Amino acid sequence: MKNEMILVLDFGGQYNQLIARCVRECNVYAEVHPYTITLDEIRAMEPKGIIFTGGPNSVYEESSPHYDKAILELGIPVLGICYGSQLMAYMLGGKVTTAPVSEYGRTGITADTSSRLLHGIESDTDVWMSHTDYIERVPDGFVITAHSKVCPVAAMEDPNRRLYATQFHPEVTHTREGRKIISNFVYTICNCAGDWKIDSFVDRQIEMIKEKVGDGRALCALSGGVDSSVAAVLMSKAIGRNLTCVFVDHGLLRKDEGDQVEAVFGPSGNYDLNFIRVNAADRFYSKLAGVTEPEDKRKIIGEEFIRVFEEQAKKIGAVDFLVQGTIYPDVIESGLGKSAVIKSHHNVGGLPDCVDFKEIIEPLRMLFKDEVRRAGKQIGLPTALVGRQPFPGPGLGVRIVGEVTAEKVRIVQEADAIFRGEVDKADLKQRPGQYFAALSNMRSVGVMGDFRTYDYAVVLRAVNTTDFMTAECCEIPFEVQQTCMRRIINEVKGVNRVMFDLTSKPPGTIEYE
Repeated sequence: MKNEMILVLDFGGQYNQLIARCVRECNVYAEVHPYTITLDEIRAMEPKGIIFTGGPNSVYEESSPHYDKAILELGIPVLGICYGSQLMAYMLGGKVTTAPVSEYGRTGITADTSSRLLHGIESDTDVWMSHTDYIERVPDGFVITAHSKVCPVAAMEDPNRRLYATQFHPEVTHTREGRKIISNFVYTICNCAGDWKIDSFVDRQIEMIKEKVGDGRALCALSGGVDSSVAAVLMSKAIGRNLTCVFVDHGLLRKDEGDQVEAVFGPSGNYDLNFIRVNAADRFYSKLAGVTEPEDKRKIIGEEFIRVFEEQAKKIGAVDFLVQGTIYPDVIESGLGKSAVIKSHHNVGGLPDCVDFKEIIEPLRMLFKDEVRRAGKQIGLPTALVGRQPFPGPGLGVRIVGEVTAEKVRIVQEADAIFRGEVDKADLKQRPGQYFAALSNMRSVGVMGDFRTYDYAVVLRAVNTTDFMTAECCEIPFEVQQTCMRRIINEVKGVNRVMFDLTSKPPGTIEYE
């Protein structure tokens, strides 16, 4: 069965994933595609609606991303957001120009709630603006449905042509009633039924895997993290003992994590899996020696993973498929069409050009992190495993700024274990969604026992997030921070300074590299 779908056309906006997530939260499937997709490809997808994302460009510049005006004549409802709204106005003869006053951040608007898009929200509400240009004159046939003090067209629509636009970002949580606006678009305007459910996804995925693999054999790259664990058990339900899970301990795991993964998935664990552990720390350290550029580190780690898996596949014999726990944010952050590459994920942008497998299977490729967790519960994984903190595939390699060495790994492993342990046992009103220690490349002068030291600074990071696309710093009580600081400096050789990272995402990322 094919799900009804909302197509999100990406014009380079930083919130494109959030748009898709908001649509899926309405139980309607959404996919993000580059704006370079053709009209014929769009027709073949048969979307119930189309959303134009924001973007950093000005629509009146020749080099800015544009689209064929015919997309607005398909009879499919279109919602333009920020740059997408300006593009819609520009294509249809409106006027877009540099605004006399830019708007960034939380902004009050006055809305016409008789609009089908804005129905049910308060007439005076707060939204999230992020624009330098604005629509000075709407195209013929459009009416203005919202404005702010400095933006005359905060929203506009032509209901006869099923075209709608907002200068603000309804997908961002700071837009107080943004979820209602997205819901109005997918249900009231696009007439969606809401058939996107994780349980049906799991059932269909198992059947698709059975059909694809048949009697073939697959090797699953199992890290013990949430994504790869869900992918492994999902594959196991589909093809049983024709699956072999290979766990590569690349020496960049958290303290004692290799043994913990083996205890869960190995011969004495709870899952009937063919499990192989490969201890390859020295091999990875050798490849990373002298490398400081984050993208280079990610790609080196990604390629070396593949080479280990290829070697294991040859030992097993006749393995056609490589299984990875790739999820949708990995795909988009690694670069979608002409969107910016935020960071190459080792199992997407970090893959080498030549891979010695017939095909790569990524059963979770179209899921966001929260959807992966729900899928994990659906297939019977324990809450402790499904709800564990995410851990990047490159591991501590992206939590060590600069060159990776065995000594630096030891430092960050020990500091991280102390920080996570103290947070876990603290009686916090709000436990952070992700918290860890990272190692900066800064060394500074200190004094310990009346002696001069010149050692590293450890950075502690704790954030709250639901989608891992945006994140806010989580407040850790000062006394807990102080305990962590004292323990790390006293117990971890090579550290004389501890810092706490307050940065949100954006502008930062959750990981350091």
